[in-house]
Amino acid sequence: MAVAAGSNRARALAAFRRGDLAFYWITRLSAISVLLVLGGIIVSLIIGATPAVREYGIAFLWTQRWAPSLDPPVFGALAPITGTLVSSGIALLIAIPVGIGIAIFLTEICPLWLRRPIGLAVELLAGIPSIIYGMWGFFVLGPFLANTFQPFMIHLFDGVPLLGSVFAGPSSNLSVFNASLILAIMVLPFITSITVDVFRTVPPVLKEAAYGIGCTTWEVVQRIVIPYTRVGIIGGVMLALGRALGETMAVSFIIGNSFRISSSIFAPGTTIAAAIASEFQESDGLHRSSLILLGLLLFVLTFLVLAAARLLLLRLESKGGK
Repeated sequence: MAVAAGSNRARALAAFRRGDLAFYWITRLSAISVLLVLGGIIVSLIIGATPAVREYGIAFLWTQRWAPSLDPPVFGALAPITGTLVSSGIALLIAIPVGIGIAIFLTEICPLWLRRPIGLAVELLAGIPSIIYGMWGFFVLGPFLANTFQPFMIHLFDGVPLLGSVFAGPSSNLSVFNASLILAIMVLPFITSITVDVFRTVPPVLKEAAYGIGCTTWEVVQRIVIPYTRVGIIGGVMLALGRALGETMAVSFIIGNSFRISSSIFAPGTTIAAAIASEFQESDGLHRSSLILLGLLLFVLTFLVLAAARLLLLRLESKGGK
């Protein structure tokens, strides 16, 4: 009996060891596969972009003209890079205060019976396909902005130094501002949802103590909630920025796809993703290589943004530890 029991135990332990070993290698190979896929994407982009790099070199970054019909063709990334940064920046300027404001309302002010409907509406915004946002922007938002909002802003800032050129006319259904507003609506759920989640991690005793000494709701949010959760808020903002930088279809519908740089945000423009989406299917040769080089630049730009965000988060965490 003792020998049989010992043999059963040995077989059970051997089975456990085999299961642990299989689990170890499955998880390890899964992690390695992510690096392999990422490396494969980088290598394929570099190979595809090599002809454009040899032809234009570093001047590709600051050349504005994009003329595939010339002989030889001329390609430059300055307009798409500028449009990508400007549209994403404007989108975040709009979405960050609105998203954090919604999160503050949901966690600190909103009645319990209203929290779920508003939270569900925010989540539904994240689930709407980007093509729907683009169609809505093209047929509804664009005409409204061109006929109502843009003429008002053009008249309001006419003759004002700097702002007069930023909000210069003529108004247009297709513009960088219109695309930025669509992007703001699209990234709003990411900022709001993550901010709500991190706000809920604040220990109730901290807020109760602040209310107990007579702090207002704004003072509790300003001095307790936001400082306690700033790392999470920045993480949500960086996630939203990554979505804004790479958005394609919605932006292609409403930005105008113009390879020109204008000081006015009401003028048409383009982004890296929109340029690739609108021209890649009909491209070949040096034209296609230039578009792939744009994709590589977008990859590098996104990586730099995420790296900067990571460094900022580490710095904030180290200061919090001190």
